[in-house]
Amino acid sequence: MTPTSVIWIHSLVALLFCGVAVTLPRPDSAAPVARWLLTAAAVATALWALAIAGIGSADVAARVTGALRDLAWLAVLGVAARAGQGIEAPARLGAYAATASCFVLAAGTAIAAAMVTLPEAVGALDSTGLSLRMLGSVGALVLMQRALLGTGEQGGGARHVLLAALALMWTTDLVVYLLAFIIDGWPPTLTIARGAVMVVVAPLVMFAAQQGDAQAIRASRTVALRAAAAVLAGLYVLATGIVTGYLGSLAGNQARIVQTAFVFGSAASVLTLASTPWLRGWAKVVVTKHLFRHRYDYRNAWLRFTETLGGDGGKGATLTVRVVTALAELTESPAGLLLTSEAGGLRARAAWRCEAAPDEAGSAALARYLERTARVIDLPAVAAGRAPAEEAALVPAWMTARADGWALVPLLHARRLIGAIMLAPPPVSRALDWEDFDLLGVAGRQVASYLAEDEAHGALGEAQRFDEFNRRFAFILHDLKNLVSQMALVARNAERHADNPEFRADMIATLRDSSQRMTALLARLSQRQAGAAGERHPVGMLALAERLADARRAQHPLRAEGHEAMALADPAALETVLGHLIQNAVEASAAGQPVTLVVGDEGDEVFIDVIDQGGGMSADFVRDGLFRPFVSSKPSGFGLGAFEARQLVEAMGGRLLVTSREGEGSRFRIALPRAQALEAAA
Repeated sequence: MTPTSVIWIHSLVALLFCGVAVTLPRPDSAAPVARWLLTAAAVATALWALAIAGIGSADVAARVTGALRDLAWLAVLGVAARAGQGIEAPARLGAYAATASCFVLAAGTAIAAAMVTLPEAVGALDSTGLSLRMLGSVGALVLMQRALLGTGEQGGGARHVLLAALALMWTTDLVVYLLAFIIDGWPPTLTIARGAVMVVVAPLVMFAAQQGDAQAIRASRTVALRAAAAVLAGLYVLATGIVTGYLGSLAGNQARIVQTAFVFGSAASVLTLASTPWLRGWAKVVVTKHLFRHRYDYRNAWLRFTETLGGDGGKGATLTVRVVTALAELTESPAGLLLTSEAGGLRARAAWRCEAAPDEAGSAALARYLERTARVIDLPAVAAGRAPAEEAALVPAWMTARADGWALVPLLHARRLIGAIMLAPPPVSRALDWEDFDLLGVAGRQVASYLAEDEAHGALGEAQRFDEFNRRFAFILHDLKNLVSQMALVARNAERHADNPEFRADMIATLRDSSQRMTALLARLSQRQAGAAGERHPVGMLALAERLADARRAQHPLRAEGHEAMALADPAALETVLGHLIQNAVEASAAGQPVTLVVGDEGDEVFIDVIDQGGGMSADFVRDGLFRPFVSSKPSGFGLGAFEARQLVEAMGGRLLVTSREGEGSRFRIALPRAQALEAAA
């Protein structure tokens, strides 16, 4: 870098700002002062650039024209701020006057330094002038920031571009003055960097002047973040260059080694810090908080949200996992749980990147509360005792005890609670605010619509399967009608031809064929339709288990154990349920592996467990397929046994619970209300 670069760059700056002054539109009657001030500022900037190119940045002419440039742009800033927010308050006018005084005094110190000859006095005046120019730049930046806030959404895109150009100019001035103050000198590098920035400022000013308020220009959040990253990278490179030069002057013969070590070490440190997820999250929060009006980039967030809901991204994710992922990505939560609403409350449905929840994840009262209020529950506030008393009493302890509990989002569709999603806190933990509540509330309704649609599709498919079953049953009835008609005809003919040997042979063949066809029909009808449970009576569970075990021991080894307990149940329905479960356990077990019936009690319930050591079932099948009609893990199964069993148990006021692991077997538990002492005695 040589002084020739200073000449070329500042000559280009002068030429560009002369072009700005010449091409400005003619002042109209609406804002003639603003146009004249803009012209004067462009001319002053051109004179300043010519002074630096022709004389040098240290000359008094360059410093005086620089002060004139700053005063002219300060006047432009004042007019732009007044246009955006009305008449200036006296305090604001005082701030403008104080900033202008700094620039005027800086020019005065430059003139005084040129008139004195004492070196100590010249040094003191230069240092004072540099400090005054730094103060003036800081004041101008503060006023510019207030002007940006004042224009708001109604300021127009051109005014924002002009204010951004002024911010770039005064920020560069402040950095250059600060570096010159630190190194106690003014190398050509600073002058060249300042001129290069002014080359960028000139087109921005020209664009703002030509467009006026006719067009609003707004950079996207991505562009703004990348621009901020580019500015930080530039500052890092500039600071590294300055520090490297300073270290070179101190290290002497070892300068190259010291400089290389510093550059490598600083680059490695920056890359390490930049790769830290927590630091990236913290930087994003800080930038978003201070640069943008809203925390979320709603356009990009909603596009990503709908894309995640609508497709599996080629990973084969189910809808239940996708809805958790989509909602979690909105708040950058690393994990989430889906709870679905059922008659008994909230039950765990799907987990994404976290531990599974208890099977009974929430009470029916909590589900009703979420459905009534549609509130997003702040779990840390509940744990800290800041939540409403009703809400704190309903939230289960496991939610507040887990470290990944941050927000519980209700999923409402047409005022009906479909379920809820529990989100983990983002990498940089923060308190939920109104923006989170609004966004999660709207997104929760969108998620609920997807789940409700999936539920409707499932119900429609189930109805179609029932319709298909009914059609098959109609065909069977048709075959039965034909068999009955055939046998009735044989019976009528037997009255007339019973003595004919040939007829007797035909009759035997017909009866044999009818018997075979009826046996086949009975095999097709081996699964009965679910029926309702009858009247409930006290039933001795151990006695029933022992009787069923004795009746089936010729088929497969069974054993009953436990202690006698009286349950309130419908005996016929309970025997039907146990028959289904024992048959399934026998079919799942290898020959010689016993099936165990265990009877016991727990609290107000009496239970009987049917335990096998067979192949077991997957968690997905237990959750999504076991209790659905016509869904079976057996190739020839109807899939109605478990479905009917659960319906009968629930009709008796009980519960049917399943625990199964692939390769380890299954445990089906029938839990029924305990019969009271008087009922058992009766």
